[in-house]
Amino acid sequence: MNKYNTYLYQVAYSVLHSTNDAEDLTQEALLKIYASLPQYQHQGFKTWITRITVNKAIDYKRSRERKREQLSDEPELLLPMELTKTVEDEVMYKHRRQRIREYLDEIPDNYRDVLVAFYIEDKSYQEIAVEQGVTLKTVESKLYRAKQWIRKHWREDEWR
Repeated sequence: MNKYNTYLYQVAYSVLHSTNDAEDLTQEALLKIYASLPQYQHQGFKTWITRITVNKAIDYKRSRERKREQLSDEPELLLPMELTKTVEDEVMYKHRRQRIREYLDEIPDNYRDVLVAFYIEDKSYQEIAVEQGVTLKTVESKLYRAKQWIRKHWREDEWR
């Protein structure tokens, strides 16, 4: 564990690009490696542990993307989960969800697609560019213009 912990963390981080996720995944990979030692066939230990870590990272990333896909269908679910204690809290929560949905509907389609992809689906500029068949600069411009549009058309006190 001491010998390969840093190496496995770097492998996990290269797939996940998140320090917290990479740390958690490294621990899970080390547990999996330990549990799988009886099946190890004494051929390339470092390659074997790298493969286990990469597979766990890919599985984690896929499950995270599936969750995001489900969330992108209902953006209001991205609101913090509050423990509603009263009927009034529940009504306010539903009202806020409805307002967010209405605000998202106001955004022009070409901006909304980029905003949802970047902020809700957590996609990179490159992924968005490939999906939409545009250049990286176009994605940057659309995000910038979308932010400008939001600043111009929304007042913060209206949606908070």
